[in-house]
Amino acid sequence: MDLDPELLQRIRGRAAGYDRANAFFEEDLAELREAGYLRVRPLLETARDQRLLAAHAPATALAVNMHHVWLGVARVLRDRGDHSLDWVLEDAERGELFAFGISEPGNDLVLWDSATTAERVPSTPGDRAGSQGGWTFTGTKIFTSLAPAWTRLGVFGRAETPEGPRLVHGFLTREDGHDPDGVTTLDDWDTLGMRATQSRTTVLDGAFIPDERVARILPVGPNPDPFVFGIFANFLLLIGSVYAGIADRALELAVEAVQHRASRRTGRSYAQDPDFRWRIADMALALDALRPDLESLAADVDGRVDHGPDWFRHLTGAKHRATETARSLVDQAARAAGGSGYRSSAELARIQRDVLAGIFHPSDTESIHATVAANLLGPIQD
Repeated sequence: MDLDPELLQRIRGRAAGYDRANAFFEEDLAELREAGYLRVRPLLETARDQRLLAAHAPATALAVNMHHVWLGVARVLRDRGDHSLDWVLEDAERGELFAFGISEPGNDLVLWDSATTAERVPSTPGDRAGSQGGWTFTGTKIFTSLAPAWTRLGVFGRAETPEGPRLVHGFLTREDGHDPDGVTTLDDWDTLGMRATQSRTTVLDGAFIPDERVARILPVGPNPDPFVFGIFANFLLLIGSVYAGIADRALELAVEAVQHRASRRTGRSYAQDPDFRWRIADMALALDALRPDLESLAADVDGRVDHGPDWFRHLTGAKHRATETARSLVDQAARAAGGSGYRSSAELARIQRDVLAGIFHPSDTESIHATVAANLLGPIQD
């Protein structure tokens, strides 16, 4: 879809207020929903839109990302002949909002294991109180973006089964704005940046997911299942696109700053100063590399291109390059803007805080380098 310029300006105009008040982006979400922005689209189109949205309101884009990740997972499966998550696409078309409840305190294994416990609840035909089979989940999820508004929350947990430990992935349902039984959303989001996401902690205490809303049951550890690939592909490329959007805005702010600053010593605009011109050019050179990197991979996901074992190297690398480039460009923009960018009311000061969140999203720098090394050199020998 085409993001209307007037809508984007309204969203940018609200970003500082959300940040200052540590408030959820409720008005942005309502307008984006009305505009059809939450509907299912190809990954390439979504990535481009998310980059543009992030240049206007990084926290809004980051939170909406989590909805688009789940839609992307369902789309990846459908495109490859697996219709097990078609109901996710159908729910999204009806206006349901999907959120990501995967991260856990201290779990650096991310998708390969879980500190949350999943326990089987067998079906009991004839018992009206509990006839439906499924799973209960007990544990703590952190960084649950869209916490105030989600209606579908994707979670996973570890189950001990006769066949060995398994990871059970499923979706909780919230109706009428009230947490379901066994789910508590804490009001604990008070962070340095990305404040409008309201990515609060979610505590699960026997939260029930029926079998019909279970997406996968997989062995513990790395897994080539298309469901796992779909999560990595959509999460990493859409995260990268958000931070590329922040980098876009950093360059815009740097250009504006040097055009409006002048040297007292020479009387000339800083836009004519060789050092500042070099800095701006260096920023643009770094930024220009992100578009073909992110977009070619998104197009390959849409086109079902098979990169085999190189996929995870490409995906984690793209996220790493985007987030690190964005951090570098925001720093360069601050140097170009001078002291005015240090005021708390300055947009540049806000995106300096927002861009730091990039180091906390999976995959972190250490695991990315481990992934690339393993792709090139094989696993570490015991």
